[in-house]
Amino acid sequence: MAVSTAPSTRSGLYADPREDWLALHTEAIIDPARPIIDPHHHLWDRGGVRYLIEEMSDDVNSGHNIVATVYVESRSMYRSFGPEALRPVGEVEFVNGAAAMAASGGYGTTLIAHGIVGHTNLLLGDGAKAVLEAQIAAGNGRFRGIRHSSAWDADKNVAGIYAKRPKGLLLDPAFRQGFACLAPLGLSFDAWLFYTQLDEFIDLARAFPDTRICLDHCGGIIGTGSYANRRAEIFKTWKASIQEVAGCKNVVVKLGGLAMVLPGFGFHEWPKPPNSEQAAAAWKPYIETCIEAFGVDRCMFESNFPPDKGQCSYQVIFNAFKRLSANASESEKTALFSKTAQGFYRLRLPSQ
Repeated sequence: MAVSTAPSTRSGLYADPREDWLALHTEAIIDPARPIIDPHHHLWDRGGVRYLIEEMSDDVNSGHNIVATVYVESRSMYRSFGPEALRPVGEVEFVNGAAAMAASGGYGTTLIAHGIVGHTNLLLGDGAKAVLEAQIAAGNGRFRGIRHSSAWDADKNVAGIYAKRPKGLLLDPAFRQGFACLAPLGLSFDAWLFYTQLDEFIDLARAFPDTRICLDHCGGIIGTGSYANRRAEIFKTWKASIQEVAGCKNVVVKLGGLAMVLPGFGFHEWPKPPNSEQAAAAWKPYIETCIEAFGVDRCMFESNFPPDKGQCSYQVIFNAFKRLSANASESEKTALFSKTAQGFYRLRLPSQ
């Protein structure tokens, strides 16, 4: 991976990983035998930053027992030709190839991209169905659903790469017409938005109770731009919204995304990266709120790598999660680290 010498935040949402900076802190793995399914990561080669199967393999083999992962769309390797609507099929083809490489055993024992979440433009309405069917075929049994990011904020310093996204996407009739294509095909939906949009998300989840939905990154906490230095106020609003979201029984939540720049913890600006105790202390109110609201059977820990790698290593992020769940029962830990993800993404492991 390309090594930067200063924290770059070209996306506006996360810092680019710096291997030299991350190497300033290593720590022993907590509970190293615990099986983990990482339900959210990306693969890409763009902007001078490479994070492909080799880089992912280095991370998942750094100490924790990662048995499988789920790839989530990141606009990687779209086709450069053919109808615009079908170009995202290229991403599924690319990731399925990486998954086949991992399944060979040549990159360790982790089944990287054992599940694939792609992207279909749901504004196509009924036309989304043909794209989804093409992605199912391209996924060779690994395709599980899509993500159509709806993150939007009037503050461009917050929105970053999403500044040009439409406001109110989840309420758009055409979008919902496309969304209606998911459940009949047995597909799920990953939602990425900011906490200020959770009312729109709740409306969507209630309108489609038979569609399985995952709320990414604890619901999009913001602590930068015009939201900086307002943590207590924002936490109160976010918590109330999360508790309301939890009333939608078709929704699960991913616990992570907190090591991006967006939540405002600022670890990437430290002289040395945080240890797992420091990370766990910062994230505790958000993780505990989600678990209390949803229950462990609807929560799953995620790496969100490489975006979260801008602030901590793979060792640290899962050690922090293990610290945060230290008082949970064995069955509760199993749910948080593997069972919820396996059930939601319908993953079958070789040993099963």
